[in-house]
Amino acid sequence: MSRTDACLIFNPVAGQSDPEQDLAQIRGILEAEINLDIRFTTEDKGADEIAKEAIAQGATTIIASGGDGTLSTAAAALVGKNIPLGIISRGTANAFAAALELPNTIEAACQTILGGATRVVDAARCNNLPMVLLAGIGFEAETVKRADREAKNRFGIMAYIMAGLQELREMESFEAEIETEDKIITVTASAVTVANAAPPTSILAQGPAGVVFDDGLLDVTVIAPASRAGAIAASYHLLQTALNENAAQREDIGYLRTKRVIVRTDPPQKVVLDGELIGDTPIDVECVPGGLTIFVPQEAAPVFPVEKLEGLPGLKVESKPTSGFEQ
Repeated sequence: MSRTDACLIFNPVAGQSDPEQDLAQIRGILEAEINLDIRFTTEDKGADEIAKEAIAQGATTIIASGGDGTLSTAAAALVGKNIPLGIISRGTANAFAAALELPNTIEAACQTILGGATRVVDAARCNNLPMVLLAGIGFEAETVKRADREAKNRFGIMAYIMAGLQELREMESFEAEIETEDKIITVTASAVTVANAAPPTSILAQGPAGVVFDDGLLDVTVIAPASRAGAIAASYHLLQTALNENAAQREDIGYLRTKRVIVRTDPPQKVVLDGELIGDTPIDVECVPGGLTIFVPQEAAPVFPVEKLEGLPGLKVESKPTSGFEQ
């Protein structure tokens, strides 16, 4: 089998594991078949800048390893480039991999890349910045702001949950104007989320029955609870919605799908884009259909139960002394 070349963008401070061990494991699996050009992110140089440099120098495959921030910024640099991206999650939440239905262990992620199967998925642009997962206004943005690195290192995924609960206690509503191609919606809300792809843990994006990431549309969810208790109930309902892939059924949750949306708020609200605060509203988000190519697991054949007999009336099963049939 001929060897291929790839640029591996590695964040040495992601997650809670030992980065040297992680890198050794990645190299141990991938370097049997891939020539890796390994480049490290720094405080001064992010994954997007490294990816753009590598592409300019002729890279035809990019592999990113780190947390959601590293993966999202690397992916953002590839939007519209038709260059496949390999994802190796090593972060706290691993929302990026979950949203795109990718494995979240190093071993499985590396095997996915070696498998070579790719899938074209949507991307988006938010205020002219590349967007892969979602833009959150209000609650989502404040939650990300609260879950700082020290808390994420100490508490892992619980950092986001704790930050979310803390934010619920201080929930404030705002006036939102949501403009699509064919309508303008005015509503009092506590959170507005515009998603291209979202994992179940991004509960505020889960109004529709599953956020579809290759349909050419954005999924907009509006949360408008009347009280803190309502906010908690709505959040729980949305989590169930995500896990069961059913559409939200509460009156204080609204959702729609659209190719482009402009959201204005009064007063201005903080905006988080793919896990990073980018400023305040308004936002203008437009879907980029088929804007990103990612390595995905090979489609496994469904595994069906071989046998199910329990529960049949009058059931009796005896083992035969020898296998086979009498002639």
